[in-house]
Amino acid sequence: MDTPLTTIAVVGLGTMGTGIAEVLARAGREVIGIDVSEAAARQAVASLEASTARAVLRERITEQERRDVLARFRTFSDLQAAADAELVIEVVPESYEVKQQVFRELDAVVSPTAILATGTNALSVTRLAAESQHPERVLGLHFFNPAPAMKLVEVVSSVLTAPPAVESVTRLARELGKEPVAVGDRPGFVADGLLFGYLNQAAAMYEANYASREDIDAAMKLGCGLPMGPLALLDLIGIDTARTVLEAMYTASHDRLHAPAPVLGQLSEAGLTGRKAGRGFYTYDAPGGQDVVPDALTPASSAGAVAGRTVSSVGVAGSGTMASGIAEVFAKAGYSVVLAARSQEKADTAKARIAKSLGRSVSKGRLTEEARDETLARITPAGTLDSFADVDLAVEAVAEDLEVKRELFATLDKVCKPGAVLATTTSSLPVVAVARVTSRPEDVIGMHFFNPAPAMKLVEVVRTVLTADDVHATVREVCVKVRKHPVDCGDRAGFIVNALLFPYLNNAIKMVEEHYATLDDIDAAMKLGGGYPMGPFELLDVVGLDVSLAIEKVLHSEFRDPGLAPAPLLEHLVAAGCLGRKTGRGFREYARR
Repeated sequence: MDTPLTTIAVVGLGTMGTGIAEVLARAGREVIGIDVSEAAARQAVASLEASTARAVLRERITEQERRDVLARFRTFSDLQAAADAELVIEVVPESYEVKQQVFRELDAVVSPTAILATGTNALSVTRLAAESQHPERVLGLHFFNPAPAMKLVEVVSSVLTAPPAVESVTRLARELGKEPVAVGDRPGFVADGLLFGYLNQAAAMYEANYASREDIDAAMKLGCGLPMGPLALLDLIGIDTARTVLEAMYTASHDRLHAPAPVLGQLSEAGLTGRKAGRGFYTYDAPGGQDVVPDALTPASSAGAVAGRTVSSVGVAGSGTMASGIAEVFAKAGYSVVLAARSQEKADTAKARIAKSLGRSVSKGRLTEEARDETLARITPAGTLDSFADVDLAVEAVAEDLEVKRELFATLDKVCKPGAVLATTTSSLPVVAVARVTSRPEDVIGMHFFNPAPAMKLVEVVRTVLTADDVHATVREVCVKVRKHPVDCGDRAGFIVNALLFPYLNNAIKMVEEHYATLDDIDAAMKLGGGYPMGPFELLDVVGLDVSLAIEKVLHSEFRDPGLAPAPLLEHLVAAGCLGRKTGRGFREYARR
């Protein structure tokens, strides 16, 4: 098991198997591709021919190198062809019966020193190893799709796996240009263990008609910087595959967050398994296609909808980073802005912060000096909310404290003119609770910007059961005018983004608590395997552990799901004053400025 892995067999030449074979062949390994389907084998060869031809065109490899790669890939229909392989990687369907049959047959074919790797992301490696005559040589080798592009490889050990086998495949992964992460045997491992819980909650959110599929996907892409929305990603992975992974996770964890959302079963049973079937959450141009085409659920044009109210002047209440950013957004879009704080000095400081931000845009060539001056001229700092008497839209961005907000809205109710729209930027508190302190709850709505407001494109538009249609229309129109993407959601804890993001972050903390994986491995897994811009612990330290804990508590209180209870480690760090980057220490330590 400690010999160089130069001849490698790949059993199962579907999309993943073909991708793994390509990675191996291009790295100089002799690759034996095995599939009972001759059509699948031919398709794998054609795929490798096409991808290497593209590489020659882009001058990444020479024509001679291309010929060498193709010569190293041979296909067969019988497992006997794996006899000389030092490593066999199976990527057959996610079924114990199918995989165990492959391992039993390989036992009779390969050398006793050959390593047998399963590509499963849902089934127990230990259970598969136990069926082998040599369980010490069985491990998991989980590549991510598309294998040639994705850097992460999870190396999965069971309690039976011999360390030399792990060392050999870990070394191989590095030689392939991949980043190996060592993990123990549990369904989903690190990346999928965190990813599929999040995908499942998104499916449940859609099933509950809380938000449209388009708004859920847009919210997570624009609010979190993810490469794909969760429902589009489920269609890409395969809804039936996702259901299988979640079933395995739920069997192991008994966590309701892993219990597959019923809609996944309904779509699977109907054969609507995603892109491969041409239809899943979305409808595609053809089976296997990637272009979404309109269907019965596609949002209709807003032409003829309720007209919004006229907005020419905006009041922003607050003096912090968020208030300054929102005021900057409105002023850059041409609105007259009153920026009100608890004192004139604080309001002037907030305007100075905006001037500094605009100055950076000028220095980077994103804004002219003239546009900067015009923007600043539209902002009037004020030390009292009385200055909101004539605004058409009042936006509060004060502390995330219900009593503070209720007091402010009671004042806005007295100060603002009839017909003015009153918006709160809360990210977790009930909008209706602030609406009820006014005499005009129909004029109150949530308008949740994301930080930093000038850069982030998303705004969650939160209607209460009392919000008037024209108020909702007004805010959507304003969002478009300030070049933001509005998504509609109802008035419940977390709205879309935080309701999906923070349980994922909480589950990452639980992985560390259970000593399943390290902070660094989890962050690397989500960045390299999921395409996330930041790992969960990087993000937690940026957001602030106190802020994260508060949101987790609100979610747990509202939904009463035991799986949403804040991880004790998060509570302990907050109690110790370790709040993230702002205090110099959170999950990691930072140099104090």
